[in-house]
Amino acid sequence: MLKSSIPVYLCSSASVIIILSASIPHYSPPKPAGTTASVSPGNTEAVVKIARISFAAPNKQGLKFVHMYIKSNDQCLVDVKQRSIVPFTIIDSIFNRYRLPLELKYVAVVESELKPTAVSRVGAKGPWQLMPATAHILGLKVNRHADERINYYKSTKAAAKYLRDLHAEFKDWLLVLAAYNGGSQAVHKAIHLSHSRDFWTIQGRLPAESRDYVKKFIATAYYFEGAGNKPVVATKKTPPARDLPVATKRALESTDEKFRRLMKESANSLQKSNELLDPHAIVANMPAR
Repeated sequence: MLKSSIPVYLCSSASVIIILSASIPHYSPPKPAGTTASVSPGNTEAVVKIARISFAAPNKQGLKFVHMYIKSNDQCLVDVKQRSIVPFTIIDSIFNRYRLPLELKYVAVVESELKPTAVSRVGAKGPWQLMPATAHILGLKVNRHADERINYYKSTKAAAKYLRDLHAEFKDWLLVLAAYNGGSQAVHKAIHLSHSRDFWTIQGRLPAESRDYVKKFIATAYYFEGAGNKPVVATKKTPPARDLPVATKRALESTDEKFRRLMKESANSLQKSNELLDPHAIVANMPAR
């Protein structure tokens, strides 16, 4: 997402690399604590506690930001919604497994407009805008031969782990979003200076980018859950020429064709993972004694 003052424009030109907001600086996994289980996979009690995120803006200024943001980014949000079916299916599946609120998928909208190849000027990449060092810590391969940050399935698993760990640290999803953008240290500093753990109370102590980031997320969630909650019609696919070598095909791919190919690869990863977790498949593939 482009860095700018209000109104903020989500869309960027298709002919240039997308420049996005800062992502996950200096991440390291938290030390084990008794609270971590509150968001761990398989904990059904956690679903009740974190099933929804409160998007309510407490004052007219917050509501004004939401409405201006949606108005300024209306066409871009429509475009993102058009290509959201497959990405959201993958994200929802993984977030359900990690017992995370499904609304967190809108982080990927704010970060990258759901584009798997989005790159920031500081080297963050993929739909969740992970830095190389962060990706390594979260179990992704990033080297000359492969960059799993652009794989929707694998990068979403990494993002789910990171969001889960941030919630174990802050116990509040709006603070989690601020930390996702600006880092945990900035949020802890704002909490200390404000003597509060309420986002709307401490926001004035947060960096402006992180403060606005949370509001962008709220506006985006409002659009997808409310104002923009309309049926999505899938566009017709135009496959590349079949008589060309694979390398040539990929070099000639349009942005939409590349997006669809990467999404298909990620969907295949998700399918293989689900098959491995299917108890019936496990029994069927067991060698006979």
